[in-house]
Amino acid sequence: MLEHFAEELRLARADRGLSQAALAEALSYSGALVAKVETSERRPSLDFARRCDVVLAADGRFERIQRRISRETVVPWFRDWAGIEQETTALRWFEPLCVPGLLQTERYARALLTGGGLFAPDEIEQHVAARLDRQGLLIRDRPPLITALIDEHVLRRDIGGSDVMREQIQHLVKLGSAFPRVRIQVVPDLAGAYAGLGGPFVIATAPQGEDLVYLAGQRHGQVIDRSDYVRQMVEVWESIRGEALSHGQSLELMAEVAETWM
Repeated sequence: MLEHFAEELRLARADRGLSQAALAEALSYSGALVAKVETSERRPSLDFARRCDVVLAADGRFERIQRRISRETVVPWFRDWAGIEQETTALRWFEPLCVPGLLQTERYARALLTGGGLFAPDEIEQHVAARLDRQGLLIRDRPPLITALIDEHVLRRDIGGSDVMREQIQHLVKLGSAFPRVRIQVVPDLAGAYAGLGGPFVIATAPQGEDLVYLAGQRHGQVIDRSDYVRQMVEVWESIRGEALSHGQSLELMAEVAETWM
């Protein structure tokens, strides 16, 4: 699909009589990036694809191809959840170990994936690109209501060094302040033993109204729709939320912690 995107871009550009430089100017992207996309050296972003559709009057063709590229990039066991995530009306996400993927900066995501030494450089870049593409749902016309509960230790675990951590935490503050449908609450260290120590999970509300639970492991993921299990996880969620600071208090704490990463 990456090669297909490149070929379609070359043909559409030629049909319009545009040079790579002229197309780059019309897209507000660099000529070097256009050249790399046309030779399949770079994976196009969703924004790039949408701009190509507008400039080349392609009626959504480039966005459709780009979304298929994204599905190919996502590891097979995550694909079911990635599709659900894009269609959900609400996400309740708990993370005791790291920043939730939808709220990660590019540098934080790259440092997180690099840290274990398990992925080759090209695999890391593919995973980072896929993660950033998923974040497109935050800026669509009607984004889901996202409530993220994170353990305070997430803010203090060194992922990528001081600059990366400061940027990431400031990004969380920005999301929580400027995006009315993103709520972030921190479970403080003072909470001690609480229900969230059992591990991360996400509860998604589908358009039809039913809830699903997603559990992520090291190399697997599981979507569970069994009503009794979902009900239990909602209880766990409410217990964790009862230990968390309010949204406003959490923003203040995050702003304070960001300043410690100097």
